[in-house]
Amino acid sequence: MSTAEVRIEHRYLELPDSFYTRVQPTPLTGARMAVFNHELAAEMGVHTRSADDWTGIGAGTELLEGMDPVAMKYTGHQFGVYNPELGDGRGLLLWETVGPDGRRWDWHLKGAGPTPYSRFGDGRAVLRSSIREYLCSEAMHHLGIATTRALFLVSARDPVRRESIETAATLMRVAQSHIRFGHFEFAAHHEGPEAVRTLLEHVIALHFPHLIPLPEHERHREWFREVVSRTGRLIADWQAVGFCHGVMNSDNMSIIGDTFDYGPYAFLDDFDAGYICNHSDQGGRYAYNRQPHIGFVNCQYLANALLPIMDEDSVRQGLRDYEQAYNRRFLENMRHKLGLADADDSDLGLIMDTFSLLHEQRVDYTLFFRGLSHLHSRGVAPVRDLFVDRSAFDEWLNRYQERLTRETRAHDEREHAMRRVNPKYILRNYLAQQVIVEAQSGDFGPMKTLLRVLSRPFDEQPEFEAYAAPPPDWGKHLNISCSS
Repeated sequence: MSTAEVRIEHRYLELPDSFYTRVQPTPLTGARMAVFNHELAAEMGVHTRSADDWTGIGAGTELLEGMDPVAMKYTGHQFGVYNPELGDGRGLLLWETVGPDGRRWDWHLKGAGPTPYSRFGDGRAVLRSSIREYLCSEAMHHLGIATTRALFLVSARDPVRRESIETAATLMRVAQSHIRFGHFEFAAHHEGPEAVRTLLEHVIALHFPHLIPLPEHERHREWFREVVSRTGRLIADWQAVGFCHGVMNSDNMSIIGDTFDYGPYAFLDDFDAGYICNHSDQGGRYAYNRQPHIGFVNCQYLANALLPIMDEDSVRQGLRDYEQAYNRRFLENMRHKLGLADADDSDLGLIMDTFSLLHEQRVDYTLFFRGLSHLHSRGVAPVRDLFVDRSAFDEWLNRYQERLTRETRAHDEREHAMRRVNPKYILRNYLAQQVIVEAQSGDFGPMKTLLRVLSRPFDEQPEFEAYAAPPPDWGKHLNISCSS
């Protein structure tokens, strides 16, 4: 293995030591490299003769020079209730690298064993959930949605008790930052104003350097506005692709606007605006149609944590940016999905009525928009056949086609552009479940094939047509929990 092209750092250790605890990984037994992301490694400037070179790192039996594992301390609101006991309960930040392109990468080993923040947990991750996170972080990246990434997955023989006995695994998650809204909540509620200021300046220095020249008051105000706007745009991107996160606690919100901590997520199949993908979320707090509001609530939690060092007017102004950023991005995304390049005042009404139609008819979200992307070239029938009530679709179609008469692009040009934003392939839960079953038997080939399909979600890929099929009955609304 070689990291000759990267600069090794561990800037997180510049924070006060209350923000972390040094912890050594707990070794796994019988570890093997299951999947290695060679494309991402090359982006990061990491070169290796064999992916097996990294097995010892993933197994917790080896550390490279410069690695100094720490469990991060943070708090946060879980299902609306503040929890002061949070922190990295099963993951360790090993180090940070800066690649040849100047991008910074945190290396975070998930499933590395118990930490002081494990709260009676075993500190392990199971193979099932590790595969789900690997698959979804890479799927989201190739869909063009801000996300953490997966560098490699190591499987092991160690038994882990969840609802049943499963086997352990570790995932090397990488991101420009692992700092969460919950870090700021910890600083504000337990450490005091100076800790909030120190953390804020640390984040600005590493991830918002363009703000450094501004006076402190302005620098903090503009930073908060950027974080709020990034969060609004991220959730608008989720809504457009039909992604449900499932656990939008404030400790799962990235300070740089990445999709963070994949658990009981789901991509919509038959459209249900109130779909709840986490069976632990009995009140539907994190249902699909509530995600935009919860994104704002989390920004409010962050705002409250900043009040010790920011004036209330600046914080209130920053919060107003959320709705503007979300609405602007959502409208832009949905216009692109419908092929509307020339803005019209009627567009928002058409968009919301489209969602209502899909909800009432329980139409497959991805198949509908992909079908629209071929409406001129392949005809109406493939889309119309998705509807039980054909007359409801016909009425909508007349309105849509009338709207298209006010577009200036040729049909072919419009539909080509639509196919670049309406994926053919998404990570449906049943596809993930199928590769998990194979991997639990020791075969990671199906997982690698699925990753290859998901790396080109907008391409036709006729050889992989089966991966674009609607789910079988057993694969709809699978019961996914937070357990990992």
